[in-house]
Amino acid sequence: MLSQNEDARKPNRLIHEKSPYLLQHAYNPVDWYPWGDEAFRKAKEENRPIFLSIGYSTCHWCHVMEEESFENQEVADLLNNNFIPIKVDREERPDIDAVYMEVCQAMNGRGGWPLTIIMTPEKVPFVAATYIPRESIPGRIGLIDLLSQINGVWTDQPEKVEEQTSMVLSHFSAQTTRKPPEKGKINENTLYLAFKHLEDTFDEENGGFGNAPKFPSPHNLLYLLRYWHRSDDEKALDIVERTLKAMRAGGIYDHIGFGFHRYSTDSSWLVPHFEKMLYDQGMLAIAYSETFQVTHKPEYAQTVREIFEYVERDMTSPEGGFYCAEDADSEGVEGKFYVWDIDEIREVLGDPDADIFIDHFNIQESGNFLDESTHQQTGKNILHLKNSVTSVEKIADKYNITTEELESSIEKSRAKLFEVREKRIHPSKDDKILTDWNGLMIAALAIASRALGEKRYEEMARRCADFILTSTYMRTGLLSHLCTENAESVSDSPVFLDDHAFLIWGLIELYESTFETSYLNTALKLNEYLLENYEDVENGGLYQTSADSENLLFRKKEVYDGAMPSGNSVALSNLIRLGRMTGNPELEKKAHEMMESFSGTVSTIPIGYTHFLSGVNFILGSSSEVVIMGESDSDDSRMMLSAIDHEYLPNNVVIFRPNVTNGEAITRIAKYTENYSMKDNKATAYVCKGMQCNKPVNDPEEMIRLLKSNE
Repeated sequence: MLSQNEDARKPNRLIHEKSPYLLQHAYNPVDWYPWGDEAFRKAKEENRPIFLSIGYSTCHWCHVMEEESFENQEVADLLNNNFIPIKVDREERPDIDAVYMEVCQAMNGRGGWPLTIIMTPEKVPFVAATYIPRESIPGRIGLIDLLSQINGVWTDQPEKVEEQTSMVLSHFSAQTTRKPPEKGKINENTLYLAFKHLEDTFDEENGGFGNAPKFPSPHNLLYLLRYWHRSDDEKALDIVERTLKAMRAGGIYDHIGFGFHRYSTDSSWLVPHFEKMLYDQGMLAIAYSETFQVTHKPEYAQTVREIFEYVERDMTSPEGGFYCAEDADSEGVEGKFYVWDIDEIREVLGDPDADIFIDHFNIQESGNFLDESTHQQTGKNILHLKNSVTSVEKIADKYNITTEELESSIEKSRAKLFEVREKRIHPSKDDKILTDWNGLMIAALAIASRALGEKRYEEMARRCADFILTSTYMRTGLLSHLCTENAESVSDSPVFLDDHAFLIWGLIELYESTFETSYLNTALKLNEYLLENYEDVENGGLYQTSADSENLLFRKKEVYDGAMPSGNSVALSNLIRLGRMTGNPELEKKAHEMMESFSGTVSTIPIGYTHFLSGVNFILGSSSEVVIMGESDSDDSRMMLSAIDHEYLPNNVVIFRPNVTNGEAITRIAKYTENYSMKDNKATAYVCKGMQCNKPVNDPEEMIRLLKSNE
């Protein structure tokens, strides 16, 4: 619904877009164009430079720059009269963002959002920046002055623009023609070096890695679990547990409505950047699920349940897909939705529950949340458990109640405060449904459904997968990068490596939860398409874009694991797992080739490629394959599968072959299973480990013993 102000104003071209971020700018006085031929054709016809602004809907400084500059008539006049302004949602077009972010980093040594690029009609940049204030301040030029200067240079000194664009083209031409780093050796020592770097940067006091700002980086934790499993080094597991506990206790976790905020602005996980991203919920749910499999400590399972309660309640579309993100801001103030003053808590809860809650969550009269601009105390509190002066037992003793009564009081108070908070003005929601992020959430739900024995998570994963696949794939044979609300609003945006890699991952996990062969079959078809259309045949690895995608400055290929694992890292694990599941040596060969192609890069700084190294860990072994032969839905089949689900077996793949019904469906995919049979008319496990197969067994405990022998 439009506000009164928006309703009275004339919309610009973005009004017809699907992206929530672009729609946020649809009533700016700036005459924005979406990225497309119309904008570039007009720029050429009128000989104007392009003003490219890239951001995303939950980006705090993007909001600041919009309100400060793009809502300002003077800025709008400068842009409309002298430039062709283009708005891009980085999540809708990660290919454009990746290329021009690399330009910004090359020109300035750093990057970020909002990303501001000024370039020729031929898409060649000559100015790159991030946030720019409207007015100049000491040491930093403002947007008004910058636009005026650039207009003068473009009009009167075109040779300066040509000189700068020539330098940019020369730089990236050299990059694209330069041979990849000389191949290195990826071996056991590489795995050790990655662990050692994580150990050296581990914050012994607060958990996590490095100093502020501090990101969850769950792929680092997943790697450490695999390293622990491989080496029995207890330090690796200790780092994981201490980090997960510290994050769950800190302000980065939403103790009222659940789910994790994006990152902590301090080193102790207290003050978050309040936006919530879908990919963080998915990756962290996997980390807590796997740690529960390792330790069987209920606190990790509880965190998983709470993450998914948040996702199901606030981030799920009617069709079963998952939305992108929730903003940090509400009513123009970051964190306002999430923080509390002590008087409000007392008023809502009353005695003695208020006192118990205040003690438990370290709530202060003066508050612990500082104003962003003045750094003065606001009287508002971020709830947290870290550095609590009293333990649960001591608080219970203080109020002469049992720990069970204490926990009941806290949960009752949390529910009351949640109801009060629901009446506040909510942060805005980015309701894009991205295939790659949804693929990650499918994987997370499927993994958790097995680890926790929660069938509901499997159903959520299945519903999402079916929605993503039926929205375009079942009709066209091709994926879509995103859609909003329903299948009819599918975007014509390009489809990327991450869309395929992450969805394939999700489908593999969903197969191992449901053993519906259609999911595995679709994963194999998508993987085949990915290799045919995205592979760098000459140098190895996979490009971010397909061979027939729009031609930008260069074709990006990424293996670095940043906020999320890279598409190449996920694809590596997919290849080795699909190869083992189907008995297809060609897929395993592709995995080895990919490992080899990135070996020079990864072996130089292993810490930057921990998810890639999780795939390497699988390739280097030891690994195992299990085929369960049994009647569908029989008790003995369920016992076999449940026994596997409860164990932490990171380098294991599972195939279920029904004894009669639909048995031929899996044998068409995994031909090696066609001669398997049930032993003694009971569910039977065929365990192969380290390229050697054992005798079939009927006993789940014996199967697990074989799987865990000589780990």
